[in-house]
Amino acid sequence: MIIKSATFICSNTKVSALPPPNMPEYAFIGRSNVGKSSLINMLVNQHGLAKTSQRPGKTQLINHFLINEKWYIVDLPGYGYAKVSKSSRENWEKFIRNYITKRESLQCVFVLIDSRLEPQKIDLEFCCWMGEIQIPFALLFTKADKQSSAKTDKNVAAFKKALKGWFEEIPPYMVTSAEKGQGKDEVLQFIEEVNQDFVMPVFTPKEEL
Repeated sequence: MIIKSATFICSNTKVSALPPPNMPEYAFIGRSNVGKSSLINMLVNQHGLAKTSQRPGKTQLINHFLINEKWYIVDLPGYGYAKVSKSSRENWEKFIRNYITKRESLQCVFVLIDSRLEPQKIDLEFCCWMGEIQIPFALLFTKADKQSSAKTDKNVAAFKKALKGWFEEIPPYMVTSAEKGQGKDEVLQFIEEVNQDFVMPVFTPKEEL
């Protein structure tokens, strides 16, 4: 897939205010500071499309980007960032849950995992929740350029092993580097294949969330 255009559309905290669910969309989520914005920018060839920051927890809204006028990338707030008020954290978690569970056109959630770390409880718990609610997801291991490939392979294998206690089949996974462009072709190929099977949702009135 060749990315010809990538346009910011809107930021929201209400599922009811999002664009009509008439095109496939792919959400990106992970622990704060996992490299999500940098990875999105790498995928779409635009350095500043998704805003990057050294300060964890910067993304606090659901951000929609229209790609090639045909599908959306959705940048979700990171989970696990503690330096905000409890009420703010609970509000973020609520609208993230609402988006993931109720968005009709959501095709896949890309869960970003820092490849430099051993399996983290919060990442495993999020993956298990995705499995419980039966939302399709794939794993993107980030920052592979920051260490040897052997170390990355070791941590990826450990994460997969940890998931085997919960899943009969391990979700698709890809190793990425925003700096080196690693994984770009694989991620876009994955999206292109899923797009081919997209079926327009049946629209039903929904109570505002």
